[in-house]
Amino acid sequence: MTPRPDLSKLSHAEKDALILALFTQLASAQQTIAAQEARIAALEARLEELSRPPKTPDNSSKPPSQGQKENRPAPADRPPRQGRPGVGRLLHPNPDRVVDARLPACPRCQAAFPEATQTPQQVYERIELPQAKPDVTLVRLFGGRCTCCGERVTAEAPAGLEPGSPFGKSIAALVVYLHYAHAIGMQRLALLMDEIFSLSISEGAISNILARAREPLLAAAETIRDTVTASNVVCSDETSARVIGKTWWEWVFVTTLAVLHVIRPSRGKAVVQALFGEIRPAVWVSDMLGSQRGHGVAWQVCLAHLLRDAQFAIECGDTAFSAAFKRLLLRAIAIGRRREALKDATLQQYHADLDRRLDRIMAAVPIGEPGRKLRKRIAANRAHLFVFVTNRDVPYTNNISERHLRPSVIFRKVTNGFRCEWGAETYAAFRSVVSTAKANGASVLGVLRFVLAAKLITEPLAQVG
Repeated sequence: MTPRPDLSKLSHAEKDALILALFTQLASAQQTIAAQEARIAALEARLEELSRPPKTPDNSSKPPSQGQKENRPAPADRPPRQGRPGVGRLLHPNPDRVVDARLPACPRCQAAFPEATQTPQQVYERIELPQAKPDVTLVRLFGGRCTCCGERVTAEAPAGLEPGSPFGKSIAALVVYLHYAHAIGMQRLALLMDEIFSLSISEGAISNILARAREPLLAAAETIRDTVTASNVVCSDETSARVIGKTWWEWVFVTTLAVLHVIRPSRGKAVVQALFGEIRPAVWVSDMLGSQRGHGVAWQVCLAHLLRDAQFAIECGDTAFSAAFKRLLLRAIAIGRRREALKDATLQQYHADLDRRLDRIMAAVPIGEPGRKLRKRIAANRAHLFVFVTNRDVPYTNNISERHLRPSVIFRKVTNGFRCEWGAETYAAFRSVVSTAKANGASVLGVLRFVLAAKLITEPLAQVG
């Protein structure tokens, strides 16, 4: 142990120098301690982050494709299948032909078997597809030189058979549908048309068909846009899209009778403002993304997103706030599913009860950072949780928007996006037409033929095709 120095032998100058040296060492030690404390805090935060459960599609907004699927149990470990009455394919009410097989004699004793005593013992179908081949119409426009004036004249083409592309609207609708709806590339599409329909068509002709489809599809999308912007309840979501090697965003706006898709370079509020202008729907349904806020008179938050956030906080150890909040959301969803059978006064009572329950839950102190963040978000947006309870037209989740975006996600993964802006614009218009047709229970190909015929849409899409 170092002996203590005899300070009485030091001069005043030496003491002053010693004091200054000690102050310098103390300041350096304080800086070192502060740096070490900051480093410890950072390491503890990192340790807490690493010790959290991983984010999965069940506890976050990660898509199902990025989740880790569990192995299926072995056949011996599977629970017994629940029994149910067997069903079979319904027989066609109007078959093209009927083949009756009758017995000439009994197969056992060879005795005569009169046809009048025989009844159908077994009835089944054999279904085949007829050979598909193009229906070719050769158009010949006659004419010649007039014997009176000497002018060379040609007869006018019949309506619908004007000169131009040899491929009619049915082929154009099928090509557009297969390319955009099923993500079939031009090379494979040309091969498919040749092998299945015996139609020789080049990739250039397919590209021209897609280019010609742009204007009628955009015109139909404008009509759909007018319907969407005039609706009282609008559900909205967005997903990424690749356009000319850059990340753009595909927005979807879903109403009861119309679905609008647009692809824009931005994910900001300006996209919605450009579409709706001064129009504000009665209720806007979306997740909590900032660019989705403030577009409707009322706002309904997607409860499915909040359920996943609550589940993640529970897995991180928050049983004080998040567990009770998750039970409240499940209760609200159960009420939402019964709205059609409940009276307005009952729904108002349920709404007040949900608010009282939320008051008690908000008094709890969350455990862990995810729980604290969730509680903070709920405190700021609690007025937007239960709008759907007293309004039967408002869904309690935004799953319908995600379902309408799912085909676009698959198209993006298969094709890796668009090589030009007009391709993205045409695809968004196509998705608008197809989604709207499905929402109205209409035939997709029938609606496409109708739209590509460049007719004005003056009747509901449900009546087309």
